[in-house]
Amino acid sequence: MKESSTKAIVVFDIDGVVRDVGSSYRRALADTVEYFTKNAYRPTSLEIDQLKSEGIWNNDWEASQELIYRYFASQGTPREQLQLNYETIVAFFQSRYRGPDPQNWTGYICDEPLLLQPSYLAQLTQADIGWGFFSGATRGSATYVLEKRLGLQSPVLIAMEDAPSKPDPTGLFATLNHLENGSEGTSTIIYVGDTVADMYTVGKARELQPHRTWVGVGILPPHVQETQDRSDAYAQTLIKAGASLVLSNVEQLIPGTIAELVKNH
Repeated sequence: MKESSTKAIVVFDIDGVVRDVGSSYRRALADTVEYFTKNAYRPTSLEIDQLKSEGIWNNDWEASQELIYRYFASQGTPREQLQLNYETIVAFFQSRYRGPDPQNWTGYICDEPLLLQPSYLAQLTQADIGWGFFSGATRGSATYVLEKRLGLQSPVLIAMEDAPSKPDPTGLFATLNHLENGSEGTSTIIYVGDTVADMYTVGKARELQPHRTWVGVGILPPHVQETQDRSDAYAQTLIKAGASLVLSNVEQLIPGTIAELVKNH
């Protein structure tokens, strides 16, 4: 009985945690905003972070559209007067991120640096820590990094098509259902993410399932680690949003650290 009470399950976000999307998703987002504002406005990395810190722009297609709307509003054109077509925005974004051919990807996705190695996940398995993935990325994009790049065999994954956008915790619950095989234990659930929306997801999960222990672990995405000030400010934002711990790389979340989190919660 004692063992089950100290057990942990770790669920990972993917973008900014498993892979560096600073020059892929975020670049495609900036390209998209620039294109649809007719080259008048290209959001900076900091401006994208500021939007994401609102906690509801986890979907980068919606974030692109919102920044386009906000640019035109700042120029005096209210959003009601704009003829923006969401599908067209998505198609342009995907042409940059995946590449023009949906079957043979040649876009920014091909050059994403990995932030963890399969040996790290093997370490968790060895320590009897369950793990899976819940991400707002499309299933195709998430599978590409997990299976093709990391070589994982059919990992537990809940992606964009499978659940509502974060901070809705439905996808987190679905990931746990897969990992626990319907037999809900008394595990501590650790959700590892790099955004305010990820930490809000943990808070919502706690509200809906208060009988379980929920812990948010924040990861500093590489693009904010260029200066100490920006790292510190971003870490504070994650802590304010509910992170119990903030790390500069996901592989720092070793079994010993997980055991400490379980003990302290």
